[in-house]
Amino acid sequence: MRDLELLPKAHLHVHLESTVRWATLREIAAAHGLPAPPAPAGGPRPFEGFRAFGDHNSLVRDCLRSPADFHRVALEFCEDEAARGTRYAEVTFTAASHGERLGSPEMPLEAVLEGLREGGRRYGIECRVILDHSRRRPVERATATLRLALRYAADGVAGIGMAGEESHSLRPFAGVLREAREAGLHLVHHAGEMCGPDSIREALDVGMAERLGHGIRVLDDPELLAELRDRAVPLEVCPSSNVALGLVPSYAGHPLPRLTGAGLAVTLSTDIPSVTGAGLTDEYQRARDAFGYDDEALAGLARAAADVSFAPGATKARLHREIDDWLASPA
Repeated sequence: MRDLELLPKAHLHVHLESTVRWATLREIAAAHGLPAPPAPAGGPRPFEGFRAFGDHNSLVRDCLRSPADFHRVALEFCEDEAARGTRYAEVTFTAASHGERLGSPEMPLEAVLEGLREGGRRYGIECRVILDHSRRRPVERATATLRLALRYAADGVAGIGMAGEESHSLRPFAGVLREAREAGLHLVHHAGEMCGPDSIREALDVGMAERLGHGIRVLDDPELLAELRDRAVPLEVCPSSNVALGLVPSYAGHPLPRLTGAGLAVTLSTDIPSVTGAGLTDEYQRARDAFGYDDEALAGLARAAADVSFAPGATKARLHREIDDWLASPA
């Protein structure tokens, strides 16, 4: 078995605010005279459901206040990802919410983009940003998210997506999403994570999703599963996150093998690594341990992530060459 840290990987579903090192968070909080949120308790399920995680995440976000804070966490994201073999990442960031909270609409995103650029130069990783918006929040903030995405598209913002609790419909945001699509932005929504196939159907029809964040509940609807397979709509599957939030009972009980076995376009990501304690290499290792995936199968997941990313063609081709070289290396 080859070293999975050396497997060249693309990371497509990871929230920047849930990658912050706990030591960094304590330092940032102290600099602002704030109490640092405690690291989650150990074990596979540190939270009793999504709402408890959301409340904890709000405490983390509130510590980020200055351009230096946002720049630092973006730079450290690049360092940590590169150390785990990530060559390309699309990191999700809730820019409009931070900008509204701090009274400076552009500052958080500009600081993050500069941190990612510096990190790319230092650590040899290529990054783009997906701006997300919670379904629970006003349409006006979604419009602000769209405006930021359009303004900074040339600087590394690839698209926008709807996140948060899926019980809130996407329909109020249909106009914003249509405008984003017409402007050439990519659309990636969380769906089929907490709610069932209807959530996925809405993400496809109303949200015009190109990829689905999670999407694991598609297995509840064979007809929809066949449609996703035929249309090659990719899934960003995050098993450790699903376990941590109580959406599946255990890693061994995760439907990842059923999703790949059904012929779907499946990729592997972390979602909230600071909470789960699992970086991207850990996700690949856990899949190897839980499901007996050999190196060829794990390389297939890495290839799939490269293929469905929003990276330039040259980056995808390079990733494929590097994955082939990894497979050709001695085990």
